[in-house]
Amino acid sequence: MPSNRETGNAGEKLAAAYLIEKGYKIQHLNWRGEGCEIDIIANHNNTIIFVEVKTRSGSYFGWPEKAVNKVKQQHIARAANLFIEANKIENEIRFDIISIVRNKDENEIYHIEDAFVP
Repeated sequence: MPSNRETGNAGEKLAAAYLIEKGYKIQHLNWRGEGCEIDIIANHNNTIIFVEVKTRSGSYFGWPEKAVNKVKQQHIARAANLFIEANKIENEIRFDIISIVRNKDENEIYHIEDAFVP
């Protein structure tokens, strides 16, 4: 059975491929700054999208997106602010969640656009 880190890394790769297929341009994977991390930073239609990817090996413990609670949202927003300031971003921004449930035969990918406003 894969570790949580391996499951997460595989989910992030699936999410990036999914976004590329939808026409997004990936700018960063696992961007880090001052102890914060953003799974994917992408550009689509002149909007910078900060994407949190949550992956589970089944839905037994609930849907992955439910793990993005208010505290997690605050961490993502802090990281986004660091990225915006460091790169002098003036584009519109958006926060998305990609929820992935990995099964033996297929992966269920659920993209929640504009998932939260910090």
